[in-house]
Amino acid sequence: MSEVTDPGGYDMAAFLSDYYNPVVRRIRKLPKPVLAAVNGVAAGAGANIALCCDVIVAAESASFIQAFSKIGLIPDSGGTYILPRLIGWQKASALTMLGDKISAGEAERSGMIYKVFEDKTFGQESLDLAKKLARLPTKGLAFTKHALNYSFSNSFESQLLLEDELQQKAVRTFDYKEGVRAFLEKRLPEFKGE
Repeated sequence: MSEVTDPGGYDMAAFLSDYYNPVVRRIRKLPKPVLAAVNGVAAGAGANIALCCDVIVAAESASFIQAFSKIGLIPDSGGTYILPRLIGWQKASALTMLGDKISAGEAERSGMIYKVFEDKTFGQESLDLAKKLARLPTKGLAFTKHALNYSFSNSFESQLLLEDELQQKAVRTFDYKEGVRAFLEKRLPEFKGE
């Protein structure tokens, strides 16, 4: 059996393993929330890299397309894993097979993304959201991200055990103690990520 040569001259397997897959793996393993701010067309691997992020916002003029089927490829960069979990099997199947472009508004309504901002305020609102995430107890957010990552493969009982383990770690952090103190003192907490 002879090897098929990509007309673009790419070694697709090497390209995915050397570039895209390390990026999406890193996003999912990074012990911090990753915000994707989409302000144009997120197509193919670009869309899937954005969808691997923890919080996804988009400008109202943005759109998303799983363009792979239009050139005989399959979704990569985690697309076949993440997309059905975000929007369900049927919708993901149709979008990946038909290659329909969807608006930011439709992406938000379907649960693919968190929020849509008006084009004129998109930059500032995205930055404000990133700053808000940075001011939160980042250790606790890391534990939350860890638990969410395992929720796809764990049984309910295993997930309860993981939550218990992570909660025990969270309760020993400075940020938990600061959060409780601030609540009792009726002031804003000053989290340190510790």
